Amino acid sequence: MRFALLIPARARLPLAVATFCVIWSSAYSVAKLALYDCPPMLLLTARFLLAGAIALAAAAFYPGWRDLTKRDVIALAVLGFLNFALYLGLNYYGMLTIPAGLSALIISANPVLTAVLATYFLNESMTWRKAWGLLLGVGGVAFILGSRATADLLSPIGIAFTLAALFALVIGTILFKRLAPGGSLWLGNGIQNLAGGLAVAPFALGFERVGDVVPSLRFFAALAYSVVLVSIVAYLLWFYILKVSGATAASAYHFLMPPLGLFFGWLILGERAELADLLGIVPVALGIYLVTRPALRSRVPQFRIRAVDGTLRPVDANVR
Repeated sequence: MRFALLIPARARLPLAVATFCVIWSSAYSVAKLALYDCPPMLLLTARFLLAGAIALAAAAFYPGWRDLTKRDVIALAVLGFLNFALYLGLNYYGMLTIPAGLSALIISANPVLTAVLATYFLNESMTWRKAWGLLLGVGGVAFILGSRATADLLSPIGIAFTLAALFALVIGTILFKRLAPGGSLWLGNGIQNLAGGLAVAPFALGFERVGDVVPSLRFFAALAYSVVLVSIVAYLLWFYILKVSGATAASAYHFLMPPLGLFFGWLILGERAELADLLGIVPVALGIYLVTRPALRSRVPQFRIRAVDGTLRPVDANVR
């Protein structure tokens, strides 16, 4: 019996969202620990290839791989290039020259950009409630991180890399919903990780030195966390949330990443936390609620009529 079947249906999505947010937001601090002992592209190459091998081995126990088509493989490879190689590769290089807080602020624009593109490419509606929720989310994140970016640390190149990473993540989110590749989530995760690792490997081997890797306990622990929990578990949860939710609603949870990331920075790295970090969570939480809560049903009285077969059937009072 699958583990998911042991969880009540109503609790699966909230539990998936909570687990995803905790793992994803902690990934920045854990990655920083690994980057002390390993260059960024070599770290990503090892992470993606190891995660891809584990996920594909697990996918062998699911029947979905037998129905995988050539189109599905190509779509998953493209998504792996966008969601793994481009997004994380560009983001890692961007964080080398700009503050992590500013990087998180730029990436947290993901829900707004996703919502705009989803109205055109996924036919998702943009209501005033969603618009206000998105604005509250952006405002809360800006309030938290605005004082943390100092002008003397800004780099146009770093900002350009981070903006490119943002667009890669948004396009990957839209394409995942648009292409809807077949196969199990394990299989999709494995192919995407493998594609991301193969895409990053030439840059890692061409511009970085394996001799710069320090084989410390800290490095191996951070790598294991990144492989198992971030690249496998978190991405499986992310694609599950995307499948059962709209792209706009799923992306809105990324508003939580900067404040949670600051918390894990304090917990893991001993970074300083501010009162503004706590105050900014209020508009962030309200914004997510407005974006993700289902629309209220119309309070229109229902009437029943007797059909030809003698059964009673409801009829909407607005139908003329």
